[in-house]
Amino acid sequence: MHLPYLADRTSYEDAAELIARFGDNAGYEAATRADKSRDLGNHIHFCRWRQIERFIVLMSVNAPVGTVH
Repeated sequence: MHLPYLADRTSYEDAAELIARFGDNAGYEAATRADKSRDLGNHIHFCRWRQIERFIVLMSVNAPVGTVH
């Protein structure tokens, strides 16, 4: 699994808001927003929402991910 890149704190805050509002469906909501942005031709927001979706999935894993020291 590739670790998502979050460009700024706003991406984290958006992910946290989606989790608070949609719970287990937060990843689906982020994917929906990404798809909507893609359909509108906004590739920047498409990529942003895809990364937020990946971050939400990563936060839902109940195990260490990546290198553990």
